[in-house]
Order: sequence, then structure tokens, then C-alpha cells
Amino acid sequence: MTYQTLELQKEQGMATLTLNRPDVRNAFNETMIAELTQAFRVLGGDVGIRAVVLAARGPAFCAGADLNWMKKMASYTHEENRADAAQLAEMLRTIYACPKPVVAKVQGDCYAGGMGLVAACDITVAMDAAHFCLSEVKLGLIPATISPYVIKAMGENAARRYFLTAERFSAQEAHRIGFVHALAPADGLDETVAGILKTLVANSPNAVKEAKRLVREIGGAPLDDELIADTAQRIADIRASEEGKEGVRAFLEKRKPGWLG
Repeated sequence: MTYQTLELQKEQGMATLTLNRPDVRNAFNETMIAELTQAFRVLGGDVGIRAVVLAARGPAFCAGADLNWMKKMASYTHEENRADAAQLAEMLRTIYACPKPVVAKVQGDCYAGGMGLVAACDITVAMDAAHFCLSEVKLGLIPATISPYVIKAMGENAARRYFLTAERFSAQEAHRIGFVHALAPADGLDETVAGILKTLVANSPNAVKEAKRLVREIGGAPLDDELIADTAQRIADIRASEEGKEGVRAFLEKRKPGWLG
């Protein structure tokens, strides 16, 4: 598929999807939203892909919404605004629910909706000089569509501060509050991401997919009889799976499992 706002590269079971609007600091518009949704649906169903990296061209990762797009939205009716917001919400859900692990490589500043993109990913590595900002309230808006993912990523207490103040904060602060998993200097960003990808592809593809689903579906669930039964069923299912059996056999026989070739 040919994209107007993205670049896609595939190599050795990895896909790198790069935001490619550096002239507008990779701000997203309706085209980028549609293309990201489509790309993640396709990559999620590609059996040859083991992991996806979400990256960006230029000095900024993503500045949030494109100004020209925002100007158009200013004249939308309430129903048009709702339909537009629903497309953004679907894009974020598609990234979040992608069955492949998604690593965000944040090489520059990440603002507003860009933080939603990052929060929908599984693992985030950021350049140590990057900055973050949830700037919506400065414009009389709120970060509503991205909030389910950002609150999960940084926690309710940190979200309470940064949603309300719209302060710009450092990569070190993003790391401290758990929004970012790892920091790296500019010249070490690729190496850090490569190290994480190496660990991901060493694991059972099916187990990684199910582990991701486990976090998504169990996190925040009440600890009741239904949850206990559900988790027991999940481990029984994975033990009976082909990769589950192969992984245990390989461990007992002190050899590499079949998914490592």
C-alpha cells in the first residue's frame, strides 16, 4: 500500500512505520489518521511481522493535530465533530489492540494527540532531550479521545496534574511517571530500540500476543471468581497450544525452541 503521510519498511520480521510530515512536525490530519488505522490493521494480520516500531521523521515526533485540520474543524457541526473524533478514537484503539507488540521510538518533542499515539503503544523509548505536553486546555479543549490511553500509561495522579496545567515536561519526568519505559541519547536511540526488539522476537509469537491481550483485558479487572477462572483457562489454553508445548519441551531438552529457527 502507498501512503501519503507514512513510510513503511519491513526487515527480518520487523515493521517500522514512520510518521512522514516533518514540515508540520508530524501533526496528524484526517489522512494520517486513516492511514495509521489501515496500516496497523494490515500489520496486525501479517503473519510475517513479529513487532512494529512507530517512529517519526524530523526534529519532532508529533505535534498533535494539524493546524489546517483544526481550522476546518472550527466550522464543523456537532455531529461532524463527533464523527471526526470517532475516527481518531478508532485509530488509537487499533494501535492499542494490535496483536503485535508496538514500540514507540520518540526522537523528538511529543505533544497533545502525539502523546495519545505513544500511549497506545506497548513500549516507549524516548530521546533524553525530548519534551512532552498535554496542551489541550490552553486551547479551551480537553484531551478526551486520548485520555483512556494516556491515563493508563502515566497513571491517574500524574494525568491529573498534566491534563490541568498543560505544562511542558522533560523526557526524564516522562520516565519518572512511567509514561516512557527507557531513555537514550540521540545517538543511542536506534541501539536501545534494537535491543528491545531482539528480546521480543526471542519469545514465542503466540505467547507474546496472548501476554499483550492479558495485560489489556486483566488490568484493572476486579479480583473475583470470574477473573480467577478466566486466568486459569488462559494458562490451560496456552499450555495446550503448539508453541506452549514446544517451548516447554525445548526448555527441558536444553535446546532452542522452534520459533527461533
